[in-house]
Amino acid sequence: MPMQSKLRAAFEAELRQAVEAEREGGLPRAWRHLERAHILSQAYAGPHVWVHCLMFAFGWRRGDGRELLGQLARVLVAGPGSLLGRAPLGNTGGANVGILTPMPIPEDLRVLLVGANELE
Repeated sequence: MPMQSKLRAAFEAELRQAVEAEREGGLPRAWRHLERAHILSQAYAGPHVWVHCLMFAFGWRRGDGRELLGQLARVLVAGPGSLLGRAPLGNTGGANVGILTPMPIPEDLRVLLVGANELE
């Protein structure tokens, strides 16, 4: 099932903001936008895998071996996890958090996910 248009727009906005922040040297801000895009993408296999690929690339550009290994594992399981409804809600997707650990969802993202019928 494709992302609802409002959710897709928010997802794409987070990705654009990540690119812009990294270009400006705001690495923590860039990563935060990737994490937010990850939260929005979890129910959709293609976008979910794509965010993990972008996180892998971010780790590569930073020379972060731990992130590279963590993202490699996540790239492999993100698609099946989304398709099977097993992606842990709110998980920010980085190697610094458990791969199956649910996390609180920021309120602004929760509103979008509820609107897209991804949360009850």
